[in-house]
Amino acid sequence: MAKTSTLCGYITRALVCSAALIAGPSHAANSVQHQQFFESIAKLCGQAFAGKITAGGSEDDGFSGKALIMHVRECSDTELKVPFHVGEDHSRTWVITQTDTGLRLKHDHRHKDGSEDKVTMYGGDTRDVGTANMQSFPVDDESIVNFKQNGLDQSVTNVWQMMIEAHTFTYRLTRENRDFRVEFDLTKPVALPPVPWGHE
Repeated sequence: MAKTSTLCGYITRALVCSAALIAGPSHAANSVQHQQFFESIAKLCGQAFAGKITAGGSEDDGFSGKALIMHVRECSDTELKVPFHVGEDHSRTWVITQTDTGLRLKHDHRHKDGSEDKVTMYGGDTRDVGTANMQSFPVDDESIVNFKQNGLDQSVTNVWQMMIEAHTFTYRLTRENRDFRVEFDLTKPVALPPVPWGHE
């Protein structure tokens, strides 16, 4: 009892403290959904899938008219690396990491020689529980600074979303006046693409 008083102070504060201890940290309740989402992608490890643009495509976007392949290439208990190949461009890798509060998505961009692009490792962390099938990643402060430094002010409100269902995986980017989506067919694995730049 003395220990409780030391930690929580007066009776009112003790009651609040006790309730918090019973409930646990807020992210604990979210961990099941985050973990299920993470594991659903991890189950695809070693496989690659073809995708198509289902929203927001245009002739000059750098994606339309090119083969789009996602490859769940590197998997550990806490991190997944998923290269996103766009035609002969092997510069992009999605990095999904488990954190103490949920999940983090970063975009690792490399040049052909393996060096980092000046706009790289941008993304954000989950801010809510999401679901076992869908998670959203609002842009983080570090990414906003990087975007502004490189003249990409239109990207400072980015929200990335990933959805995984029985037959499809969807990658989505939204911001003002922009809704871009690529949907991958999980029912038909394809030949593995080349090693992504900088990840030999």
